[in-house]
Amino acid sequence: MNNNEMSFVVYLFHVCADKWGKASEEVYSMLEKSKCIDDYLVSNYSVLHTQGTQYLFDDIEQYLKLRGITV
Repeated sequence: MNNNEMSFVVYLFHVCADKWGKASEEVYSMLEKSKCIDDYLVSNYSVLHTQGTQYLFDDIEQYLKLRGITV
């Protein structure tokens, strides 16, 4: 993961944490367990980083839902 990807992922941790009312560490754990970080956010960074915050947040929620993870 390069610096731009890292900044992108950290930004999204905080967005999700704020919207879900959870600690960033808890969000990190959920995203890591579901492989959302490596298999989705980082591997699709070139496209995803051009999207808006709400789109990304909704997409992450959908990703987790499809994997049976309830927020």
